Parts: sequence; structure tokens; C-alpha cells
Amino acid sequence: MEYFDWSIIAAAVAAYSFFVFGIWIFFAIVGWKIFEKAGQPGWAVLIPFYNLYVYTQIIRRPPWWILLYFAGIVPIIGTIGIFILIIIDSVRLSRVFHQPDVFAAGLILLSVVFYPILAFGNSEYDTHAVDAPAG
Repeated sequence: MEYFDWSIIAAAVAAYSFFVFGIWIFFAIVGWKIFEKAGQPGWAVLIPFYNLYVYTQIIRRPPWWILLYFAGIVPIIGTIGIFILIIIDSVRLSRVFHQPDVFAAGLILLSVVFYPILAFGNSEYDTHAVDAPAG
């Protein structure tokens, strides 16, 4: 009978968990700063669903816009819809911080670089940079 060493599996799971937790902490800090720059409470980034509400307020969308994020539960079509929503909202986020639309491509493709630039750079939030919410 062959011996299997479960410690290798445990070490891999621990390393992966440490990595994912580190990324979560990184984006929590960055999101906190973006929320504060937009005049919203930074701690809101830590509260599930409420953070979506605050985010829709930052990008000047009506509150019902949150429901679009739940389209991801629909297989295939929902995933495509979420991808399109991310593109639309990234463009909107770059506009409210007076960044060019091409900056949104950076937010999508190189999030780990462009979100900290948005959070810790000198860009300023302007609620009038986009249309007022319809709702």
C-alpha cells in the first residue's frame, strides 16, 4: 500500500489561501481609498451588497443598477452580461475621476496597477462628470 502525504495538499491550500487573502486585503485598501475620495464611507467596501450600492452611487447609477450584478448567476449569458457591465462601469468610474476612457481599459485589464493609481493618485472625484442617475 502506497503512502500519500496529505501535508503537501495542506501546504498548497494554505499557500493559495494566503495569496487570495493578500489580494483581498490589497483591493480592500484600494477600494476604501476610492470610496473615501468619492465622499463615501471607506468601511462600506467591506460590507457585501452595501458596497455595490455605494459603488453605484459613486458612478452615478440608479439604485436598481445593483440588480444587474446578480445576472452572473445565469450560466453563460450572465457571465457575458457581467463582463459588459464591468466595461460600462469601468468607463463610468474613470469619467467620474476625470480620467480618459482609455484608463477604463487599464482598470479592466491591469486592475492591480490602475485601481491603485486611481486610489492614490491625484485624480479628483466629480459628481457632475457624468449624467445624474435616472432613478
